[in-house]
Amino acid sequence: MTKNSSTATPPAAAVAKDAHWAAKLDKLRSRVRPTATMTICDDQAARQALDSARQDVLRAQISGDAPKTATAEAALADAQAAFDDAAIVLTFQALRRTDFEDLKAGHPPTEAQADEGQIVNVETFGPALISACSLDGLTVEDATSFLTEWSAGEAAQLFNTSWDLQEAIRADLGKG
Repeated sequence: MTKNSSTATPPAAAVAKDAHWAAKLDKLRSRVRPTATMTICDDQAARQALDSARQDVLRAQISGDAPKTATAEAALADAQAAFDDAAIVLTFQALRRTDFEDLKAGHPPTEAQADEGQIVNVETFGPALISACSLDGLTVEDATSFLTEWSAGEAAQLFNTSWDLQEAIRADLGKG
């Protein structure tokens, strides 16, 4: 078997140290790349109603009044449902590391951008990254339009959602 084979036998030393190594290795091999969502809600009334309902639940819980808490939680559920109906949720998934590196290489910075220390051409890379990460089928043209037409903050959030996934860490080195 090759070193990279998914059916390779675990090293005897690893099995001796951890009897569950084979199961652990299977879990490692079947991991799914990180995903993230970006929720957009243009309905200000729905946003405000949800925020207010959340505050009402907290106040009711602090008061210790069980019936008041139950009523507030029911109102929160209704407000959340109304928000969810008004909202648009975009879902993104991290790229394979090699695909991400290839995408960056395909969008080298212009001379001026390189002089500023940028590692990619931000004008072309951003839309390409968003499209490549989108699980909703956003095209490069869609992403270009959104980055151009949306407010600076929303455009930055759209790009950052895709970029940050590439740097997501779901590991903990533990103590000591």
